[in-house]
Amino acid sequence: MKAVVANDYGPPETYTVAEIPVPRPGPGQIQVRIAAASVNPADTVLVAGAFREDFPLEFPHVPGNDFAGTVTETGPGVAAFRVGDEVFGHAVPRAIRVLGGVERPSVGTGAFAEYAVFEADTTFIAHRPAGLDAEAAAALPTVGLTARAVTATTPAKPGETVLVVGATGGVGTALLPLLAAEATVIATATTEDADLVRALGATDVIGYDPADHPTGVDAVYNLVLPGDQLEGLAATLRPGGRLVTITYPVTQPEQLGRDDVDLHFVLDMDGRLGGMAEVAADAAKGLLAAPVGRRYTLDQGPQAIIDFQRRHTFGKLVVRVAAD
Repeated sequence: MKAVVANDYGPPETYTVAEIPVPRPGPGQIQVRIAAASVNPADTVLVAGAFREDFPLEFPHVPGNDFAGTVTETGPGVAAFRVGDEVFGHAVPRAIRVLGGVERPSVGTGAFAEYAVFEADTTFIAHRPAGLDAEAAAALPTVGLTARAVTATTPAKPGETVLVVGATGGVGTALLPLLAAEATVIATATTEDADLVRALGATDVIGYDPADHPTGVDAVYNLVLPGDQLEGLAATLRPGGRLVTITYPVTQPEQLGRDDVDLHFVLDMDGRLGGMAEVAADAAKGLLAAPVGRRYTLDQGPQAIIDFQRRHTFGKLVVRVAAD
């Protein structure tokens, strides 16, 4: 089969498209014919070698976590899915199979390929709703799970004013409408993306310069800045305001320069705040979506990952693998 592969540790410019064997499902696993996949940070971070001592990769390595496709084979013991089922979901590389505190990890062989194998007993793979096409479904898993976890943990409240930093990325574009349904949203974006961000619910759009940041807001949602560099965002909050962040390193209260901030780090690796079935239900109701900023073919898969790493992008970057 054809797949995007990394043959050694390095930058995304070293990725290529190659022919590799089709993976076969073992006990408790499903094989999926991939229709579409979307780009996430893990597609570059692991191959860059940042965690090679803890999670050494086997090469050739196929990147790709978020996918949509059709079940083509099931291994022994699989009851939740049958051949022909349309599915979508999220799976991390097998190299990080051992995740602390995760009871039912979702791991796979890499979604930027014509076929992939995934663990079936996980909350992070579900049947694709009939009204959700493959590209929209492939864009949704990681950002949908994250947006739902953020709002479940620290929702915006009616009458509040909140600041969203990183509003044009995958999580930001999925989260904005959820926050805007309750609160007045101020969002960071480039001038070129301002109208797109307003269309998602932002009342005001500001630049990335900290000098442009407001003061006295009720909550800040940080989706992009490193977790140890949030003192400037903390300064925008009213006394007792909430700072919500999803980025590493995990923010410590003493790094914020004030002691009256309600700090929340959101990471739900076990789907306790909702899995892919809940994402599917919200998407089917029109409550949750992930805007697609750019589309690529599988042959253009390496370029999609390069663009994600090197260029400013809006929404999700989706790689089309097969016809829906």
